[in-house]
Amino acid sequence: MKCMNSILFGAVLASTAAFGSEFGESPDRYNVVWDSPSKDQHGSMPLGNGSTGLNAWIEPNGDLVFYIGRTDSWGDNGRLLKLGKVRIKLDPAPSTEDFLQTLSLADGSLKARCGHTDIRLWVDANHPVIHAEFSGPQKTEATASIELWRTEKYTLPSLTNSDVMTDTSKRGLHHAPTIIEPDTVLKNQIGRIGWYHRNIKSVGPAMCAEIQGVAGFKREDPLLHRTFGAVIKAKDAKRVDDTHLRTPKAKTHQFDIYVLTKHPATEAQWLDAVETAMEKAEKIGIEERREEHADWWKAFWQRSWIHAIGTGDQQEDAFVVSRGYALQRYINACAARGAYPIKFNGSIFNVAYENGYKLNENRTLPTPGGADYRRWGPGYWWQNTRLPYISMCTSGDFEMTDALYKMYCQDLFEYLKYQTKVHTGHAGIYVPENVYFWGDHFSITYGWEPCSEREDKLQESPWHKWEWVSGTELTFMMLDRYEHTLDEAFLKETIIPFANEIFIFFDQQYKKGADGKLVMHPSMACETWWECTNPMPEVAGLHAITDRLLALSYHLTTPKQRAFWQQSKRSFPDLPTTEVNGVKVYAPAEKFAKCNNGEAPELYSVFPFRLCSFEKPNAELGIQTLTNLKARFRGNNGWRQDDIFMAYLGLAEQAKKNLLGRAKGNDKGSRFPAFWGPNMDWIPDQDHGGILLKAFQSMILQTDGKKIFVTPAWPKDWNAEFKLHAPYKTTIQGRVENGKLVEMKVTPAFRAKDVVNVMDLKRQ
Repeated sequence: MKCMNSILFGAVLASTAAFGSEFGESPDRYNVVWDSPSKDQHGSMPLGNGSTGLNAWIEPNGDLVFYIGRTDSWGDNGRLLKLGKVRIKLDPAPSTEDFLQTLSLADGSLKARCGHTDIRLWVDANHPVIHAEFSGPQKTEATASIELWRTEKYTLPSLTNSDVMTDTSKRGLHHAPTIIEPDTVLKNQIGRIGWYHRNIKSVGPAMCAEIQGVAGFKREDPLLHRTFGAVIKAKDAKRVDDTHLRTPKAKTHQFDIYVLTKHPATEAQWLDAVETAMEKAEKIGIEERREEHADWWKAFWQRSWIHAIGTGDQQEDAFVVSRGYALQRYINACAARGAYPIKFNGSIFNVAYENGYKLNENRTLPTPGGADYRRWGPGYWWQNTRLPYISMCTSGDFEMTDALYKMYCQDLFEYLKYQTKVHTGHAGIYVPENVYFWGDHFSITYGWEPCSEREDKLQESPWHKWEWVSGTELTFMMLDRYEHTLDEAFLKETIIPFANEIFIFFDQQYKKGADGKLVMHPSMACETWWECTNPMPEVAGLHAITDRLLALSYHLTTPKQRAFWQQSKRSFPDLPTTEVNGVKVYAPAEKFAKCNNGEAPELYSVFPFRLCSFEKPNAELGIQTLTNLKARFRGNNGWRQDDIFMAYLGLAEQAKKNLLGRAKGNDKGSRFPAFWGPNMDWIPDQDHGGILLKAFQSMILQTDGKKIFVTPAWPKDWNAEFKLHAPYKTTIQGRVENGKLVEMKVTPAFRAKDVVNVMDLKRQ
């Protein structure tokens, strides 16, 4: 095969009008349609506006029911809680004998026909309000009711890994009772009902700060007096009691549920904020707001798409993958514009775990298997958290990465510098693999011996103690965002300061050998290999981000910065290699001794850092590394990344097979086809879906600097229509037929000179 850089695909073929004749940006063919109602939450459809999410379903009796989730509804024990559950009942009830329910992706709404009654449910894309609308030929009464499960104080009988644990006796062996506080129902409201949860205590931040030695860093308590809830109102409605709101007999009904979090806040302050949100929304007529909501979703779907179109017996397979891609991107849009990053273990769409969901004798209090449950708990694991975000630049969903970088690289920036100084005794930043959203280590991973009494002040957990790749990955991903958006303020104010602190950390954490290279020991390669020297993830990450920083235009950097990066680059060890069965392959580390998990850190040279890829001279080294991996390190479910490795290495058929298996990997107990999991995480598994998005994109588009590779790993028996984003504010729109790229439009047109058509290249 000829050198990838030697043949440029420069022709701009056809006009925009030639695209989309069959599919285009419309997501309608992936709508989820059911012809029968659902028994419970396991038959729910997801809806959301980026910060408020619903699990909604219609029961056999015709009731519309939905859980409400938020990205910022952190309870007083640091757990991300559901706000509550709402049921809307019509009297007389509509028939579900003649039933059709559709998740309309084009406008992010649930639309249903129950007999002669039409139902529409949507979460306003531009305002913090849920709208439930009903219409039919006969007059009915409608009653909205609040169904809460946190109705009285109770003790959580067991905890997950990242729950805040408070020691009561022997350090690290026991925890004090975790008390769940009840929600508060608003009393004696006129024409409306509502409820809220207000944190009257804060369990975790002060204790963690004291034990972990960072109490001297002044910050606002992130939990105390955080208040979140909802108010339900409807035209001419009357409060039946504090949890029921009824509208008079009519052919149409509309309930508006305003959802809000405010921190810190009293009840009065929270109510004032809700009133303000109501006034702002209601100044705009409902028809205009519905139109603006639809416009938001239209713009979202117009940004990008991939439609694989199988031929012959491949039609269903291509559809399943394309549908999985569209639905996962939709789920991201429903949850990625809130105040905090997407939770990998369920996002805001986790629901009650049936096998552990039991009520006590008075049938009011759930066990940990209730609607607030998620395996692994409320904490952020970086290796999991990154995966829903890795595709967002290529799909053009840049604003959906805001919460990720705001938390890690802006809000926690000064705190992480302080924490690093306390725990290591030197400057720079390390980003722990495991953090609560306010920045502290999990209580179980740091341990119970106070920092002030330790000689070694780092966390005790051997699973993460010497794992430092988070900072390099964050920098690499932020550089992706800069290259796509050319946001110079973000580069100068966030990326460069953060990257410099990462370099300072490594320079001061490790000594240099006789060759002037850092000797990174002790270290570890992800959670998998312990007792390492010069682990691949950190080494590859450092090389990758310095290369990209040094490639920036000179007007964006200073001579001092470039000199520092060049000096840092010279100190990084080479990518580690080894031999397996006499074949040279990449190694997890220069030295590695103890295996404890099933990740493949040796292939971080391929993904995420793309120092090895199909067009580079070392491609065969990457392929041999993947080929010789043991089965325990392979797979296409959850956070396993084989699908992306294969695409980056140009292995089209392998990538297709893996991706198809992933797209079929939904939870068999959930009705919605993109509620993946539980795998190693929870339902819906956002790592599983995140890998699906990135792998599918990478089969049809990859970039390296200004170079754009089209169809680098696209299978010959799948046709395609696509529109994706490349660096430097570039979009690539094209069509593949019978193994050929037959149409393409590059915007702006001058970027066509940087495009390589890999399919044409392979035929030469």
